[in-house]
Amino acid sequence: MDMKEIDSVPWTKHRNKPCCVIHHTTGQQHQCIQTLIVAPKKTTAQQQHSSNELVASHSPTSHKTHSSTIPMLLVAFLLVVSLISPAFSDSGHSLPANQTFHPASQLNKLKRITDYLTKINKPAVKTIQSPDGDVIDCVLSHLQPAFDHPELKGQKPLDPPERPKGLNTTDTVAKSFQLWAESGESCPESTVPIRRTTEKDVLGASSIDRYGRKPVRHVRRDSSGTGHEHAVLFVNGDQYFGAKAGINVWAPQVTDRYEFSLSQIWVISGSFGHDLNTIEAGWQVSPDLYGDNNPRFFTYWTTDAYQATGCYNLLCSGFVQTNNRVAIGAAISPKSYYNGRQFDIGLMVWKDPKHGHWWLEFGSGLLVGYWPAFLFSHLRTHASMVQFGGEIVNSRSSGYHTSTQMGSGHFAEEGFGKASYFRNLQVVDWDNNLLPLTNLHLLADHPNCYDIKQGRNNAWGTYFYYGGPGRNVKCP
Repeated sequence: MDMKEIDSVPWTKHRNKPCCVIHHTTGQQHQCIQTLIVAPKKTTAQQQHSSNELVASHSPTSHKTHSSTIPMLLVAFLLVVSLISPAFSDSGHSLPANQTFHPASQLNKLKRITDYLTKINKPAVKTIQSPDGDVIDCVLSHLQPAFDHPELKGQKPLDPPERPKGLNTTDTVAKSFQLWAESGESCPESTVPIRRTTEKDVLGASSIDRYGRKPVRHVRRDSSGTGHEHAVLFVNGDQYFGAKAGINVWAPQVTDRYEFSLSQIWVISGSFGHDLNTIEAGWQVSPDLYGDNNPRFFTYWTTDAYQATGCYNLLCSGFVQTNNRVAIGAAISPKSYYNGRQFDIGLMVWKDPKHGHWWLEFGSGLLVGYWPAFLFSHLRTHASMVQFGGEIVNSRSSGYHTSTQMGSGHFAEEGFGKASYFRNLQVVDWDNNLLPLTNLHLLADHPNCYDIKQGRNNAWGTYFYYGGPGRNVKCP
């Protein structure tokens, strides 16, 4: 899988100032001298068409800040997400003091869990133990959960589609990007690696009935209520057929079990009511879903504003995986460190011009799989908005703003090696061309807690730094 790495952080000519800081008032730019050390690793013939990358990236050398008014369309989208994706569901784990323990109800609960696990965990031809405790099952590709769907029964995964024009595939191949593969074990051809869901996973979740989905509960969208907070860049006003970006990988601290921190691409269509369609991919830290604080590669989809359709990863019938080297939901390795080496993952989502399915690519040429077109209503034709950035849940479980971090846990102004970034942002047009962004907007709905700063240069194209620590003196 593809990975380029730099063993040292780029030096700045101005040693008393951080490299590549965005200056709002003066417009001054500090030039950065980069040293790129690439350690390519030879691959087998099978790897040539399924490469992936984790990049230790250059710092960009010029910056242009950007701000704009926020169209009501995005505000509506974020409101929908916040209303339907809370930190908590109504079914918790601890019993109130005046509530009696009922063995019969507990047995029924365990039976429902067992039935769900039997349905979602498919027979494996090989099992791999990951160093982080995950169990990876190698499942015959035609037996994966997607093929339980009535529209897919009896079918097999499709062949790879035509990739967008203008795609750069010159990156070299290096080592694995997921913990489970570091042992050297791999899944055989004609199988897909699936992270095994355990009873502990489901019992530890905020809701058993909606495990693997975003819970439904009304929350308030202000600084005093429970809700989701964002630092994002988005484009709208056109028809979109895909999106691409390099996403810096960190392990932000999540301070409450039922909160999360994620960085992702959203492909969006619909009226932002009950018919909202989204396709989502990126990395997330979610103790509720995975039981730990590792950054994990994830996918999500919905066709009805997260109500009854869709799920994370392969936890329901929908996404069809075609690759035997990537386990969706598995931990990403390596990750970035403050003032240390930086790594990012390349992600691209695009609509196959021939069959209309939405495909997901990881890195340089590694096709993960696709969302069949029939899953969607509005996204059957195109997307009306593309969004890039970070999101956290602020549950205020201690009575004040959460300390859950977004990105690296540091504000955008700290720049390369300290703040998290997205780089080389592009969209796909109707003719399957990768294009630079136009009509872009920034939104940080709680800028004293998490913020965002955008720029552009030749090496990184359109990029931005984003994130923050959450609770601080200006974010009580």
